Amino acid sequence: MLPRLVIRSMRNASVRCVSKFAWNFGVKGLISVERFKRRLKRGEYFPPFLYLSIINSCNLRCQGCWVDVEAERTQIDLETLNKTIRDAKAHGNVFFGILGGEPFMHPELLDLLRAHPDCYFQIFTNGQFITDKIAAELRRIGNATPLISIEGRELTSDQRRGNKQVLSRTLRGLDACLRAGLLTGVATSVCQTNIDELLTESWLQELIDRGVHYTWFHTYRPVGPKMNSALALRPDQLVRVRKFVVEMRAKMPIAIIDAYYDGEGQALCPMSTGISHHVNPAGEIEPCPIIQFATENIRDSRGIFATMRDSTFLRDFRELSAQHTRGCVVLERPDLVKDLVVKHNARDTTLRGTARAELDAMTPRFSQWLPGEEVPEKHWMYRLAKKYWFSDFGAYRRLENNAADKARDLRAQLAKPSTVESETKDLELLPH
Repeated sequence: MLPRLVIRSMRNASVRCVSKFAWNFGVKGLISVERFKRRLKRGEYFPPFLYLSIINSCNLRCQGCWVDVEAERTQIDLETLNKTIRDAKAHGNVFFGILGGEPFMHPELLDLLRAHPDCYFQIFTNGQFITDKIAAELRRIGNATPLISIEGRELTSDQRRGNKQVLSRTLRGLDACLRAGLLTGVATSVCQTNIDELLTESWLQELIDRGVHYTWFHTYRPVGPKMNSALALRPDQLVRVRKFVVEMRAKMPIAIIDAYYDGEGQALCPMSTGISHHVNPAGEIEPCPIIQFATENIRDSRGIFATMRDSTFLRDFRELSAQHTRGCVVLERPDLVKDLVVKHNARDTTLRGTARAELDAMTPRFSQWLPGEEVPEKHWMYRLAKKYWFSDFGAYRRLENNAADKARDLRAQLAKPSTVESETKDLELLPH
């Protein structure tokens, strides 16, 4: 698998893009994680990976989206972005995820990439704004990988993303990236309506044949103002996704990312481990993209490093979450999230102003933490990489009793003949 992936990437990707990836993300990224681990030993928290949502606007209207895409445009200006990244770089950070809304709607996105040739950026995009000209400029800059979201075949894509001809328009952007020799990925939010279409070996082979270098299957999370519980996966389907990823990693010449498991298959949360936090389009520093509350902003005078290091709000979120679950605290324990928001008098960072009400409306559900259903990595490369650079970093030391209770509840849930049938029976009524 690995030799075929390397050969394929060297053949169809720009040498400049591959070398930037290998040095900026590979070598320097590993050094960044080592510096993070040393900070942990001193009791200091500053994540090695930052995720920046630079704009709220988007041309699509995806089911279950939590971003205020229909509100007045809000974006982080280039000066603030540059200052934030420079501060993070001064403490060893080199990797930044760029999100939206749709990042390519930000008029200064390419200027941001040009300003930091010593960093590496992963751009989460629907791909519809990527033309041959933009792809050529991305190749010239060389320090960014587009991660293009595809949510299903033609009909499912239109349904999931609230527009027409979504897949064909996205594929045009994807092909522009591949023609330009960019290292390019495809992401899918796996849910009830696309799990059988895209969680397949044949779909992976299509991506390989097209020239895609990596993919990311993450599971749909029902949050936000229009949370759609009918789309959420059942516990057995969550296990199915994990097994598929592990098996295909050992078989197919395409890299497959995941952010929620260690090398032994134990669940983890990047927010709880401290490896990443999120900045929203207003500059608000949030625990993660779906916890839309904050007490600090990147414009605070101390700079992002000191602000995040000294934040009791972020610290309490990490610690309390890790004490109760290895999974997603928002899905499993929305009551804990609400308690911390009240304790810190955290502000609602949405433009709609309804985040507290959305928390109140949430029903606890299983997330990626399914004790007894762990699926360890099969491929040596993934096991090695996760052992040293993507583990729980000791965050879950006090979780034994909760794990036993969770396993008991899970066994009861899996014993039901049709788990969460009440949530999936209305799939045919999902809005088109």
